[in-house]
Amino acid sequence: MPFNNLCNRQQHEPGRKHFALLIDPDNLDEASCLNLLSLSETHQVDFFFVGGSLITTDNQAAIIKLIKENSSIPVILFPSNSLHIDKQADGILLLSLISGRNPDFLIGQHVLSAPILRASHLQVYPTGYMLVETGRQTTASYMSGTTPIPYDKPAIAACTAMAGELLGLRYIYLDGGSGAMQPISADMIKAVRQSVDVPVIVGGGINTAAKAKAALEAGADVIVVGNHIEKNPGFLAEVSHTVSSYNLALDVHR
Repeated sequence: MPFNNLCNRQQHEPGRKHFALLIDPDNLDEASCLNLLSLSETHQVDFFFVGGSLITTDNQAAIIKLIKENSSIPVILFPSNSLHIDKQADGILLLSLISGRNPDFLIGQHVLSAPILRASHLQVYPTGYMLVETGRQTTASYMSGTTPIPYDKPAIAACTAMAGELLGLRYIYLDGGSGAMQPISADMIKAVRQSVDVPVIVGGGINTAAKAKAALEAGADVIVVGNHIEKNPGFLAEVSHTVSSYNLALDVHR
């Protein structure tokens, strides 16, 4: 399913949930990537997000090429800066870090990226990116030099998301960061969901089926899992089953 259908009310069924697998190119070799691709096809992953807050190898292009050659699942870049644009992908989350006050990640990297993106075939998804405090400092908060939204302040998150939507951003991404000690609270997800009409993406700290279900029930349109699946590939099937069961129940009640 094309990612932009989430914003298209004519093509996207309201209430339907989706599962994105976040792939960090630094953490995969060819064999482990092929294994994840096979599992993802079997268990109906909707999207691959490829990238990370700190890319220390030149593995990204090879990983994207491997995905495109072995899977039909859309590949969407999840970049930390303008250096991580790869035209092999299908699209890019153009992340504006609206939870912070660092101008480089609000607009600076976007200025550098604009001519490259305009000349590419990549589908651009303007996204309000919001880091949330989840128990410890993450790579994303450290590298961006920003303070995450406090875990217990859903009103701040809701107003931030609302501002992002009013500025024209078409997606809101709540992220607890890789290796988060706890997932973003249901109260915060619910508050953001109620404050905006655009799709809400939630990631970070989702390492059990119960946590995945809680995020879906609170209002996440897309849940993102990465770090835990890298360590435990079998968890992919659990998340997929959770999303599928939610959508099946949705269909039954219609």
